[in-house]
Amino acid sequence: MQVPFDTLSDEARVWIYPSSRAFTLKECEKITAKLNTFLTEWTAHGASLNAGVSIPYKRFIVIALDESQQGATGCSIDASVKIIQEIEAIYSVTLLDKMNVSFKQGGYITYKPLVDFKQMIKSKSVTKNTIVFNNLVVNKEEFLTQWEVPAHQSWHSRYF
Repeated sequence: MQVPFDTLSDEARVWIYPSSRAFTLKECEKITAKLNTFLTEWTAHGASLNAGVSIPYKRFIVIALDESQQGATGCSIDASVKIIQEIEAIYSVTLLDKMNVSFKQGGYITYKPLVDFKQMIKSKSVTKNTIVFNNLVVNKEEFLTQWEVPAHQSWHSRYF
């Protein structure tokens, strides 16, 4: 069952899909509608899943799932990945490539392959204080508190 993202508890599991480009406002509206339709029917072993979606910065698709009553299963996760793949195809974006890094540069969000990010560290274009998006957070509380952090406070720190 689709529920508002903000109403989900801090323990809700999250999946974050960074986009290779910013979505337009119209695209955000269409993507949100498509995902809300999906979440309304999303199930695990026939049981409804309470989940919500958010598109922060028009750059990230975040799906949160309340697992207190019913957790995700392999099949339900596969279904969510399939809808993300559909969005990739419709909007000509990359959402599933985990070898890319999103970070802030001034007022902009930059999306680079990890190899380019490491090169930017060597050239001092990126520092340990650069704000990165730690898409490895696992629940809504971590999303709210540890998603946007200086690089030295995330998995990115291993490259400094």
